[in-house]
Amino acid sequence: MKQRFIMLDYPSLAAVAAVIREGTFERAAAVLGHTPSAVSQRVRGLEERLGAILIQRGQPCQPTALGRKLCDHVDRVRLLEQDLGPALGHGGGSLSGGVATIAIAVNADSMATWFAKAAADFTHQTTVALDFRLDDEAHTADRLRSGEVLAAVSSNPAPIPGCKIIELGTLRYAACASPAFMAHHFSQEFSIERLAAAPSLRFDRRDGLQARWLRETHGTEPGKVIHWVPSTQGFLDLGLAGVGWGMHPIKLVREHLTAGRLVELPPGIRIGVALYWTVARLHADTLIRLTQAVQRAAATELQAHDG
Repeated sequence: MKQRFIMLDYPSLAAVAAVIREGTFERAAAVLGHTPSAVSQRVRGLEERLGAILIQRGQPCQPTALGRKLCDHVDRVRLLEQDLGPALGHGGGSLSGGVATIAIAVNADSMATWFAKAAADFTHQTTVALDFRLDDEAHTADRLRSGEVLAAVSSNPAPIPGCKIIELGTLRYAACASPAFMAHHFSQEFSIERLAAAPSLRFDRRDGLQARWLRETHGTEPGKVIHWVPSTQGFLDLGLAGVGWGMHPIKLVREHLTAGRLVELPPGIRIGVALYWTVARLHADTLIRLTQAVQRAAATELQAHDG
């Protein structure tokens, strides 16, 4: 039985990618400079040729597994076209139309402390767009394995096929609480029992920093009262307000500690999270530039890995 070969047409792929990225056919049409009807016809035509649904229509539209893979394929092609463009007289842009985009998985604390410096360095050199996917640093690599992103800031040094891993440094954390929180929960004296019973903050269900610090410093586990705060700024604001204690990036809380708006919990021992840059082995100059920008920022903003 002969295998059917289908030639991908990039205007249709660009339409699929735009709908997936923008969430609606109307916004995709505005980005592409077409009518919503024309975008819909291109998407439907490609679906008919492939014999598969690529986009689940809704508010917003969602990609199917195949739709996501084709969107990722378009991103890779556009990055490679960035290198070809100048040689063919097209400047530094994408030959197939649309803006070249690099999807990156980054943990929220890196975004709030040091990664913006890398992003600024990179975007000042190129017109390539960045598409950030926020996730826990222990799980960003999963997005790379699935092909959803081309690069990730991760705490997992395990090798990933088709990718290279670069050590970045360590993001340091301190266990902090407000003076009001300390006065309320430790008015008489600080004790492990009181600490374990005191309310703590936690970013999400995968955030294990508070538990790790308690085990390493006091040999105990967090108490039952945990406030879930899936926002780095919200996490800090609730800590300052005295809602609970938590592990904060030192770069974020240094001024608050100096000013006395936050204090460190005894015994004042800080812990670190080792970070790595895992990037696809795609031979594109833009990925090389991005990697170099990330390494420069990490060299100045992160502590060297222990040992």
